[in-house]
Amino acid sequence: MFDLFREISQTLRNNRLRTFLTGIAVAWGIFMLIVLLGMARGVVNSFENMNWSKTSNRISIYQGTTSKPYKGYSSGRAIKPEMEDLDILKERNPDHVEKVTTYAFLGNIVFSTSKDYMSVNPQGVYPEEGKIDNLNIIYGRFINEADLNYKRKTVVIDEKNAALLFGDAAKAVGQRIDGNGLSWLVVGVYRHDWRSDIYMPFSTAKMLSGNDKYTSNMSVTIQNVETMEDGENAEKEIRTTLARQHEFAPDDESGLYFSNQFTSYLRNKAAFNILNLSVWIIGIFTLLSGIVGVSNIMFVSVKERTHEIGIRRAIGAKPRSILLQIVAESVVITTLFGYIGVVLGMVVTQFIAAVTAGSDFLENPTVSLQIALEVTIVLIIAGALAGLAPALKATKVKPVEALRDE
Repeated sequence: MFDLFREISQTLRNNRLRTFLTGIAVAWGIFMLIVLLGMARGVVNSFENMNWSKTSNRISIYQGTTSKPYKGYSSGRAIKPEMEDLDILKERNPDHVEKVTTYAFLGNIVFSTSKDYMSVNPQGVYPEEGKIDNLNIIYGRFINEADLNYKRKTVVIDEKNAALLFGDAAKAVGQRIDGNGLSWLVVGVYRHDWRSDIYMPFSTAKMLSGNDKYTSNMSVTIQNVETMEDGENAEKEIRTTLARQHEFAPDDESGLYFSNQFTSYLRNKAAFNILNLSVWIIGIFTLLSGIVGVSNIMFVSVKERTHEIGIRRAIGAKPRSILLQIVAESVVITTLFGYIGVVLGMVVTQFIAAVTAGSDFLENPTVSLQIALEVTIVLIIAGALAGLAPALKATKVKPVEALRDE
C-alpha cells in the first residue's frame, strides 16, 4: 500500500501543471455544488421555520358566499361561522378534529398608564395563538385556559409598548393598564420582530363586542393525518359537517373559504425536495466537466507509461494491480482537489450565512456534516469512474508490444 501511494505521488509530481489545471475544474465543480446545496438548505430552513409550517396541521375557515342554489336557497347567500360550530365540528369529527378555536378583533381602544398611552386594536384569542404567532414570551406568561374560562380582564403586550407604558418592560407584569373604561392586568410581555398587538382572552373580547353567536373565522387543529389524501379527506369531512349545519351544498367551495395548511405544507415540502434534487443534478453536471478532464489526463498518463506498464507486466504484475494503481491515481486527484472545493464552498456559505443573518428568505445557508459525507462519497465514486476506462485500457496492454513502445 505504501509503494502504491509513493508511485502515485511521484506520478503527480512529474505532471504538476497538467494535474493542477485538471484539478481546478474538479475543485470548481465541487465548489459550485457546495454553494448551491448551502443556498438550497437556507431556503428549506427558512421554509421549515416559518410560522405557518410549525402549525401545518391546521385548517382555517372564513365566512363566504354561496355560488350555487341549494334546497330552495338561492346563490349569493352569505354564510358566517357561528360559535356553536366550534363544538359541533369536534363532536361530529372525532377522528380528524382535535381542537377548534377562533379569535376576535375589537375596535380601536386607547390603553394608558400614568406614564403614557397607546392606541391599538386588541385581539381576543385562545391560548394556542401564542404558538401560532410565534411569540417569544420574555416576562410572565401568555393567555391561559383559566383566563378564558373566567373571562378575566388580562392582557399580554409587546416589549416596546410595555417599556412605553411602564418605563421598563421588566416591570410590566403584575401591573395594570386602563382601557375601554376597565382595568386590565398585564400577565405577560412578548418579543416579536414586527408584531405589536395586545392579546386578551377570547371570551372577554367576545363579551365586550356584544356576545353575539357569530364569528368571522375558525381554526381547526386536525389529527391522524399523514398524507395528502388524509388532509383532503379531513377537509372534506369538515366542509360536509358545516354544509349540513348551514344548509349549503357540500361541494360549494365558496360557501365557506377553507385554507388547508396541511396540504399546502406537503405541496411546498415536495417542491423543496425537487429543488434539492435539482441542485444535486446541476452540481453533478458541473462536476462532470472536471471528471472528464481527469479521465483525459489518465488516458494520457497511460499512453506515456505504456513502456513502464509493459515492463511491469513482463516481470509478473497482475492486471489487477495495474487497474488499482490507475484508479487510485484518479481517486486521489479527484478527492484532493475536490476537498479544496469543499473547503472554499464552506467558507463562502459561512460568509453568505453571516451576510443574510436574520433574513426571512435564507436561514443558515450552510452545509451539514451529512452533506459533506455525501459529497465525499460523490468524489470517490466520480474519481473511480474517471479512472476506470483508462485503467481498463492499461490492463489490455500486451507486454511484448509495450516493450517495443518508444
